[in-house]
Amino acid sequence: MQISSIRATQADRSRAINSRLKAILLLIGQLNYTWTNTESLLIHMIAGLARVDKETAIVIFLTLNTTRARIDVVDRLAKMQKTPSACRHDVLGATQRLADEAKLRNKYNHCIYSFDPDSGQGITQSMRIFESREEIKYGKVEKLDGAEIERIRASIDALVAINRTFWDITERYGFPN
Repeated sequence: MQISSIRATQADRSRAINSRLKAILLLIGQLNYTWTNTESLLIHMIAGLARVDKETAIVIFLTLNTTRARIDVVDRLAKMQKTPSACRHDVLGATQRLADEAKLRNKYNHCIYSFDPDSGQGITQSMRIFESREEIKYGKVEKLDGAEIERIRASIDALVAINRTFWDITERYGFPN
């Protein structure tokens, strides 16, 4: 094989790997965008359930600095006696679905990405510490393979559906828009 042919093959492989890397990072970006857009709809849930204007709900939302805290406040407001049963059921169902999707989103926001320069295989390494009584573990490594990419796509689709559910709740129960 000629040197120019070897270089062309290496360049083609490099372009393919780079293209795969970009596609994965774009998908992670889409996951984050969809997540943030959907989480912000909790503002409407807070406004409607607490019976406050949207500006007040925004202050409450921004004061709570974690997704878990924001979901908790919406859940607690929904569970109050003054919340009609159907509304409570709808809100709690939507927030539970959002909380379920948070696990995958958190995984990809709290990891290091690596890509094998030869194969293009992606991996993630967790930025969390797992502690037991006698040891600690950190940096769990997982493949970023086709199955995992499908999980990310499914999560994006689920977040879009949750987003629509929050808008439906906002309209159905007359929450501040």
